[in-house]
Amino acid sequence: MSLFGEPEESGREAAGARRPLADRMRPRTLDEFLGQGQAVGEDQALRGAILRGDAGSLLLWGPPGCGKTTLALLIAEASDLHFEPFSAVLSGVKEVREAVARADGIRKESGRGSLLFVDEIHRFNKAQQDAFLPYVESGRVVLVGATTENPSFAINRALLSRCRVVALGPLDDDAIGAVVDRALADSERGLGRMQLAITDEARERLALFAGGDARRALTVLEAAAGIAALDPAATIDLEQIAEAAQHRTLAHDKGGDHHFDLLSALHKSLRNSDVDASIYWLARFLEAGADPMQAARRMVAMAAEDVGLADPMALQVAVAAMQALQGLGLPEGRLPLTEAAIYLASAPKSRGVCAAIDAALREIQSGRQHEVPLHLRNAPTRLAKEMGHGAEYRYAHDEPGHVADMDCLPEGLKGRRFYRPGDWGFEGARMVERLREIAERRKRR
Repeated sequence: MSLFGEPEESGREAAGARRPLADRMRPRTLDEFLGQGQAVGEDQALRGAILRGDAGSLLLWGPPGCGKTTLALLIAEASDLHFEPFSAVLSGVKEVREAVARADGIRKESGRGSLLFVDEIHRFNKAQQDAFLPYVESGRVVLVGATTENPSFAINRALLSRCRVVALGPLDDDAIGAVVDRALADSERGLGRMQLAITDEARERLALFAGGDARRALTVLEAAAGIAALDPAATIDLEQIAEAAQHRTLAHDKGGDHHFDLLSALHKSLRNSDVDASIYWLARFLEAGADPMQAARRMVAMAAEDVGLADPMALQVAVAAMQALQGLGLPEGRLPLTEAAIYLASAPKSRGVCAAIDAALREIQSGRQHEVPLHLRNAPTRLAKEMGHGAEYRYAHDEPGHVADMDCLPEGLKGRRFYRPGDWGFEGARMVERLREIAERRKRR
């Protein structure tokens, strides 16, 4: 049996029929490995290293169905390495040591090295990941880890420094279409013996449903082929693809990169005043089954950070939408969220508030701690009064114009401006004039 799980010739057809189409159609060479030209294309250094058998230890980072396991198999095949797979979901340090012991036994018996393939390596905590270090450093195994999470956050520094990170992306529609056509034409491993055709519209819809995941595309294709086989026309059409894919779910990982990518897309669309994109990304987030309160909280934060006093109503609208969602839940709660998204996206933008507090914090963090001026200090006791606390304080409401000629910043910061209003919306129309009037009243005093 080969690394790709193919049985010997005598039982290949019977055994192959029991395996899912996605497994049977797993690429056996780099030429069959589609859609990852940026990583293993003809002109990429990694491709040459794989073909020479010296790719080394790698971390394969990409979404489900992009070919991480297949690439690990191809590397093992090209390097004539024993393929030792296990999943971080089901295994621990004990299993790592057992796998290395098996690798040592194989090397001792046959002189053949081993590739240790760890699926979902990000599931190991940082301490468990340290278990790989001595084996990778000594060369006892070649480590290939697969992860859907950003290695910069999910993998500890020590292991990250010993492995090359290979980023794999979702397959584009052309690559998915090629995978589908190959499966329909292949009589040995695919559906070729069924002599099925597929309409252009069905192929396009299948690529849409797949979302860049070749495994999902082949799973839906196999189900659609079973439906189409009942039809004398033997053609897979749009209706059969839709029926086979009716339980499709949108890509989403509650605590991972994709989850935060959706939130980031929503926030940045709101900030860029793109109403339609904001509605789309909000809908994607909700339809993926994510917690809607996270979207609501992000909009509240965005209202303060990116709209600020350019439109003081923005924060009120965002908070009201969050409270309405708490009271209504879904599906009704999607309406106040959408209303808030439209309002925030179309509101004037200003970072005046955010820049003001950031500037004040930078001043505080610079090291110098300015004393509170005596006239602003509390004077609850006779001693405090004798020390001059509050002695020259002037009550603003007793002053003409309700502004006292009194500095409230520390001595070393007199005249310093932290808040600079934006030039449009409420800030441009009202705040600039209001601050100017306050300055003039203080000057008159």
